[in-house]
Amino acid sequence: MSLDPRKRFGLKLVEIRRTKGWSQERLALESGLARSYLGEVERGQRNIALLNIFKLAEALEVEPSVLMEPPVHRREPAPQPAVL
Repeated sequence: MSLDPRKRFGLKLVEIRRTKGWSQERLALESGLARSYLGEVERGQRNIALLNIFKLAEALEVEPSVLMEPPVHRREPAPQPAVL
């Protein structure tokens, strides 16, 4: 099963933001977007608007297309404890 595009975008956004050493708060300030909105985007809970993709790309100093690339590392679900 392929990863939901919203989750994939969010993972890539987190990856780029962390590479720059930025917090969500810093990205919010740099992009003009609300930190709570960015949190929802990063968790794949929001269908981000094209205009906001361009705002994020400009703030992060990357081409908008970079945000559409697959993340290098995917978050794996936490292991579930064994049931005895």
